[in-house]
Amino acid sequence: MFEGPLQDLIDEFARLPGVGPKSAQRIAFYLLQTEPEDIDRLRAALAAVRDGVTFCRICNNVSREEVCRICADSGRDKSTVCVVEDAKDIQVIERTGEYTGRYHVLGGALDPLANIGPKDLAIASLLQRIGGVQPDLPDGEIPDITEVILATDPDTEGEATASYIARLLKDFPDLTVSRLASGMPLGGDLEFVDELTLSRALSGRLKL
Repeated sequence: MFEGPLQDLIDEFARLPGVGPKSAQRIAFYLLQTEPEDIDRLRAALAAVRDGVTFCRICNNVSREEVCRICADSGRDKSTVCVVEDAKDIQVIERTGEYTGRYHVLGGALDPLANIGPKDLAIASLLQRIGGVQPDLPDGEIPDITEVILATDPDTEGEATASYIARLLKDFPDLTVSRLASGMPLGGDLEFVDELTLSRALSGRLKL
């Protein structure tokens, strides 16, 4: 245990996800030896995140404005919505360059053990978007959403979330609901593939 502000800083870093006590101590001592202007930049960046970052009123994506850049882009496909767990998942999909539609961020996945239920996620607003209750564009235009892509994580919580949303979307008869395919990783060996991944690969196999 160290004294005063240094220990307080270590404790705060240790609260961050993925940062253990030793890593927190290393970061704190690094900052202790850092130039004052570097500390000022870090403090300014933290303040900017606190005061200048909000969530898009349409898709719940992280944004600097009331409407994020993707929802505000008139060139995006208005008929397709890709549902993801977290805003960081959007960047992964965007890097592929294969998807040009809109997104909807749930803010997590169903997890009864962590007391995360449907009301804790942005599921109601998704249903409103599909039903045309919530305008999808800043100018008030309401697009006709014809497909929802469920891109939750391929784990127990993600699968449960996708199944739950898929059941709710059955109330929209003209809506196509799809799920991201998953299966064998390129360059991988069959003997090292887990049962869930192999099962999804078999059920989603393609005809050659």
